[in-house]
Amino acid sequence: MDNYLKPTAFFDYDKAEVKDWINQQLEGVPKDPVEQAKALYLAVRDSVHYNPYVFQTDPRTLSASYALESRESYCIPKAVLLGAAARAIGIPSRLGLADVRNHLSSPKLIEWLQSDIFRMHGFIELYLNGRWVKATPAFNQQLCDMMKVEPLEFDGLTDSVFQEFTEDGQAHMEYINDHGVFDDVPFDFIVDGVRAAYGHLFTEEGQPAQVKSSLEQDLSEN
Repeated sequence: MDNYLKPTAFFDYDKAEVKDWINQQLEGVPKDPVEQAKALYLAVRDSVHYNPYVFQTDPRTLSASYALESRESYCIPKAVLLGAAARAIGIPSRLGLADVRNHLSSPKLIEWLQSDIFRMHGFIELYLNGRWVKATPAFNQQLCDMMKVEPLEFDGLTDSVFQEFTEDGQAHMEYINDHGVFDDVPFDFIVDGVRAAYGHLFTEEGQPAQVKSSLEQDLSEN
């Protein structure tokens, strides 16, 4: 389990600003691993807004500290932030990657990706009560309200994964490919996968084109 507990350049809970944030979130929370994991999950889910447009190939942008600093990111860094916070309090964590078909997204985002498949969706697995439990802190409360989808909760006992359907019965998320779990962020694997799926988003120099937008902004314009 040691590899699932240690800090890394991505799971960088050894940085002062990450430590301070963790302590703030756990103030007044019972010293029970499940209760602490639940509190950290909600903090990551709602204090860092989900924005798929901010993907970059700078490794630092996939770290816990960068997600905390930027306050907007996508699924992988948000999962890493939760995993880093868990490791800091002695809860083993590992990153999971999968491809999902998103049936409920903004037309602008689908046009930008030229696909309804989100390649390299990230979630975190936490080792609680003797078993690995999935947690998905990607979509913040405000975004879920705009999409008319119940925000994902996490009870520390059962897997928290994207809903297959929305409140009104529309198809929402479909897991179509599992890439496995990792004790650290497989940076090259992620970037290569994103580049293979969305080559049109990269410049001739191999960098992703920057777009000043967000999914919340897309939805507010519809």
